Amino acid sequence: MLNDQAANLRRTLKQSEKQTTTKTISIVSGKGGVGKSNVALNFALELLAKEKKVLLFDLDVGMGNIDILLGLQAKYTIFDMLRQRLSIQDIIERGPKELSYIAGGSGINQLFSMSKNDANYFLNEYEKLEHMYDFIIFDLGAGVSYESMVFIQASDECFVVTTPEPTSITDAYAMIKHIVNVKPKMSIYIVMNRSSTTKSGQNAMEKFQHVIRHFLNIDVHPLGILPDDQLVSTAVIRQKPIILLNKRASISRAIQQMTDYYLHLLGESDKKSSRSFMQKLKQLFKERAIL
Repeated sequence: MLNDQAANLRRTLKQSEKQTTTKTISIVSGKGGVGKSNVALNFALELLAKEKKVLLFDLDVGMGNIDILLGLQAKYTIFDMLRQRLSIQDIIERGPKELSYIAGGSGINQLFSMSKNDANYFLNEYEKLEHMYDFIIFDLGAGVSYESMVFIQASDECFVVTTPEPTSITDAYAMIKHIVNVKPKMSIYIVMNRSSTTKSGQNAMEKFQHVIRHFLNIDVHPLGILPDDQLVSTAVIRQKPIILLNKRASISRAIQQMTDYYLHLLGESDKKSSRSFMQKLKQLFKERAIL
């Protein structure tokens, strides 16, 4: 009897050692067409290359396109899970390099018109994902929406993708202002995409940081400067991720450097969230009378 109890205890301890603390990241942009989904997809694949367990969750409202960028057709979406009461494991698709992803379907706005039973089912299923992955990445729609802000608020961190174009910078600033208004202590990282040169991208990044610090009184973290590379258009047309199409291209190397830098920052940080994504999401659902 004592031997059985000891064996059970060892198994429990071994299982707890295997559990990971899942980091949740929302990837957003102030406007469409800045390459947000491509950044999310290739960043996820680079994390996989670093032997991290990753789930990419496409929650772009009405415009989900991760499966299109991969040249794949998802069998199920999150809404099939709700309608058919499927297990969340049933709707996780497999992409290149064994990337786990959930297709976007018709947008997360439907999540907020569901019944309380549906909401509870969604939360119970999502809870199964915690400790299964090192990172869960939400690819959210461009701009501010009532629905996407819930996932941003519940996430540990937020990546804002922009370009050096003035309209893109203006929209990214508006996005950050909105995020800060609802969650002042959110960790925000900036990705400056489609920079004509490293120097011009760096200048745009520094000016953007200065404006945010001056008017919003917060510091954002410069994460990466990605070049304007023709390979991106080729990858979209061929429906193959950039870093798998040509890992030596300038854009691929920049994504690799960005990922390395992010993991370096993560390793240096001792900041831990007081509540899990699930706890925060459940509270936000209650505040919006979904539960």
